[in-house]
Amino acid sequence: MTRRTLLRAATLGGFVAVSMPSHAQARGSGPRRPALADRGARTGGTLDPARIAKYATAVRVLPVMPPGEPVPGIDNYTIGVRQFRQQILPPGLPSTLVWGYGSTFDATTFHSPGFTIEARAGRPVRVTWVNQLVDGDGHFLPHLLPVDQTLHWANPAGGVSGRDSCPMFTTTPGAYTGPVPVVAHLHGAHCSEENDGYPSAWYLPAARDLPAGYATVGSFYDRHRAQAADRLAVNWLPGTAVCQYPNDQPASTLWYHDHTLGMTRVNVHAGLAGYYLIRGGDWDLPPGTLPEPAPRHGGLPDTRHHEIALVVQDRSFNRDGSIFFPTGRGFFGDTPPDATFIPVSDVPPIWNPESFGNTMVVNGRTWPVLAVEPRRYRFRFLNACNARTLILKIAHNPLAARPARSALPFWQIGSDGGFLRAPVQLAQLLCAPAERADVIVDFTGLTVGTELYLINEGPDMAFNGAADATPADPATTGQVMKFVVTPLTSPDTSVPPAHLTLPAPRPATASDHTWKISLNEMRSRSYPQAPATAMLGTVHADGTANPLRWGAPVTETPVVNATQTWEIANFTADAHPIHIHQVQFQITNRQPFGGSPRPPESWETGLKDTVIAYPNEFTRFTARFDIPGRYVLHCHILDHEDNEMMRPIQAVLPRPSAAQTT
Repeated sequence: MTRRTLLRAATLGGFVAVSMPSHAQARGSGPRRPALADRGARTGGTLDPARIAKYATAVRVLPVMPPGEPVPGIDNYTIGVRQFRQQILPPGLPSTLVWGYGSTFDATTFHSPGFTIEARAGRPVRVTWVNQLVDGDGHFLPHLLPVDQTLHWANPAGGVSGRDSCPMFTTTPGAYTGPVPVVAHLHGAHCSEENDGYPSAWYLPAARDLPAGYATVGSFYDRHRAQAADRLAVNWLPGTAVCQYPNDQPASTLWYHDHTLGMTRVNVHAGLAGYYLIRGGDWDLPPGTLPEPAPRHGGLPDTRHHEIALVVQDRSFNRDGSIFFPTGRGFFGDTPPDATFIPVSDVPPIWNPESFGNTMVVNGRTWPVLAVEPRRYRFRFLNACNARTLILKIAHNPLAARPARSALPFWQIGSDGGFLRAPVQLAQLLCAPAERADVIVDFTGLTVGTELYLINEGPDMAFNGAADATPADPATTGQVMKFVVTPLTSPDTSVPPAHLTLPAPRPATASDHTWKISLNEMRSRSYPQAPATAMLGTVHADGTANPLRWGAPVTETPVVNATQTWEIANFTADAHPIHIHQVQFQITNRQPFGGSPRPPESWETGLKDTVIAYPNEFTRFTARFDIPGRYVLHCHILDHEDNEMMRPIQAVLPRPSAAQTT
């Protein structure tokens, strides 16, 4: 039984490129994965999710990251990456060893997900990111999760000449056990290349026992270090990178996470993610308009917050509390349990095409409960799952037959890069990995003691937009968190969402060029039912795909200050959340292959940095790069990104005219 339905194939470089049926089929009754393909959502880890008590702990309202030493005109932070134990499971079950971000000046701030960085529009934020993955004696810590060394990855063991490569092996290697590279990316930020967290700008901790011959930094680190020294007069010490974010963009909901080449999935899954919120400026609403307050640095500990950022993730656990992550490809079910890999197979021995957890986690706690008053709340949702697309809904009964009836609507007011053109009332929120949704939920008038549930009706497998896809298991991944209505303690003076006037983005200017990008899944020569990799690429003149690996020469060179169109042609069976660095863009339309274009969804009318590209159709958006440099375009299913579904972009200055050259 194959994981994909093979409809048309053409051999390409030893692999097979798959074409898809019509859009109506792809989103309706199109190809399905077999039952084995979603086994990761059901059987991962030795801790049965049915044994985890639901709604036994309160939601952790994420505090604000405390600043570091003052720097004139700049908000300055020193943020480390450390390993620590955290009570993610309910009391009575073991704590979990995780990685997380925190202020190096205060050990109590380390948490997964990280505390929120609060930024002001127009005021720069400078962060010294420190790799502190060492033990108490200064020895490096190995990874918590299995790292596949056969991918194109950071590869510190390859030395300077072999770093950032796809190493060759004569036999199947085990998981990497050396010091762990990291590099932080501020997702959605408008910044120059040395501040962007390029995947090859990673660095190891300044451990006392780094193995001889290991590369300590990635191939772009020294270049970016020199740029930072020139532009900011800062020095990157061993084990650090200093990044500055100008915040010259609208008030928006950004997030920071690790972006190491070939390791993003495991570094983020281990805990490396957090919110970054930009407030103020011309593209924000006046104080008091939206539900307040949000957490603030130095705020009173008993403050009742009416703006709350919520990081939603799926995880699986073992009975000792540890995070489960597949240790071999046989877990996925598309290769034999006793499969032989190198040298007789092209399938990566550890990497899985997608990873799904069987337990839902919000702000670092499994299935938490939030006390709400009968008033309006502003929730900022982030889908920080590796591969799971969420369809969120508020319901009376968490076990109701799916699709469940909506008990309360969401009023979506913003997405990735800021506010929408107008508030949109929705019965449910569709949120792919890396997407954010800024919403208002109005609990006004509900009786004290009312219990409501945030449920998930997205599938327990890769999302393809099919209307008849089987929803998540109502007993586990179909539940996210609970709301309990408590007495009102103060009047609600915020503006009802239907009456809001939002500071909508300016319309995009006319495009002068189209970059045509293909999304491709490449099947194995050895196990035809198994994907060996996923790729981005270009599109040939005849409309067929030209898949390209990460290491192929740059093919996309957007001209600085020119508005240009990006046309994504999805030749795979899955919907992919496509993210592009440096810019916030505006979605133009989607168009089934051979069909007519349709406008963006009502909740996609604002600025975006991540867009869902559905199977067998074009997805178009316009973007304007205004900073020259090297950036990336990639799928934000982290398992795809780590295995070739990422391509470099080089933003270039316009060529001088003949008159200028003379």
